Amino acid sequence: MRKHVSQVMELLKIRALIKPAGVSAGLIIFASTALLFSQSIRERSHDVKNGERIYKSGCIACHGATGQGAPETLTEFKRPDTFPDFTRCDQTTPEPNSAWKDVIAHGGPARGFSQIMPAFGELLASDQIDDVIAYLRTLCRNTHWARGELNLPRALITEKAFPEDEEVISTAINTHGAPGNTTDIIHEQRFGVHNQIEVDVPIEFQDQSNAQSHTWYGGVGDATLGIKREMFSSLRTGSILSLFGGVIVPSGSRSRGFGTGTTTFETFAAFDQLFPTNTFVQLQAGVDLPRHTDIAPQTVFWRAALGQSFAADHGLGRLWSPMVEFVADRDLVDGAKTNWNVVPQMQVTISRRQHIRANLGFNQPFTNTRGRQNQVVFYLLWDWADGKLLKGW
Repeated sequence: MRKHVSQVMELLKIRALIKPAGVSAGLIIFASTALLFSQSIRERSHDVKNGERIYKSGCIACHGATGQGAPETLTEFKRPDTFPDFTRCDQTTPEPNSAWKDVIAHGGPARGFSQIMPAFGELLASDQIDDVIAYLRTLCRNTHWARGELNLPRALITEKAFPEDEEVISTAINTHGAPGNTTDIIHEQRFGVHNQIEVDVPIEFQDQSNAQSHTWYGGVGDATLGIKREMFSSLRTGSILSLFGGVIVPSGSRSRGFGTGTTTFETFAAFDQLFPTNTFVQLQAGVDLPRHTDIAPQTVFWRAALGQSFAADHGLGRLWSPMVEFVADRDLVDGAKTNWNVVPQMQVTISRRQHIRANLGFNQPFTNTRGRQNQVVFYLLWDWADGKLLKGW
């Protein structure tokens, strides 16, 4: 009981422990959040009735009156496993309008899908395609699902708010000082309307040479098990907010520097904002609370990512997303300093379906630099809900 009271008292010290740099960051994040909520994504008013007329005159033969697909006995093709059911909210809402528009305008092969989907770009004007998409959106009756437009490009460190189905392999390599690298194997899987489970297993390799020997050691670090829940999302304002709770288990060797040696409870909030110009901001703030504070301190952290997405072919082609992150953490002990890092980076989609993405950046400490490593950081991301790893190229 005394230990729990002590932890609560330590948390109450956060405000006092965070010096002007941390306070300034908090004020900036607060002001930014207030500003971001005031934004609104304004789109052309789509004519759903016109979209329905176009759908029933040209699309119904294959996709059926309800959007679930016409009876296979009435079609002249074998239905591929990627054939859409527009009433399935779990299938349709994660997809942004741009993905659908690309397939309608340029045909299925444009996104690595079957050639049975023809191109309608020469038959329908851009506004007419938008009307069809607006009608297709009405076939998902559950309006509580977050839309795919809010699934912003994943930053290297800052966690996004959108619940996702992804496999990520992320590697950080030291560029000076003691050689070493860490590769995180991350599994994210959505369940229900708002929830996501996350498993993160780090694999570490370090050169722990000394005057007597030159030796590399490798092993598993402390793994994370957690649940993220989307609390709020709005396509109209471009905003999404999620909360995360998880446990970092002491699976790594503390003697080799691969783990803390104690179970740690982690919680954070993630807020993302998309602007009409495809500029986006992602904010994350949380705490790590180890069970045994005598061997690992409690820590507060906050992160922000600012990015801009550019897409070829009038917004329908390959997506390039330059970003910069500002990352900070501080131990909740007297006299601790706030560590700040800046992380410039570039994410790009590398498959036609855009379900395989890569990101490359550089993690540079700019306060308390002694003993903290510069790192090249990169990841390969597979959005497995959009198709198999070797499909869609």
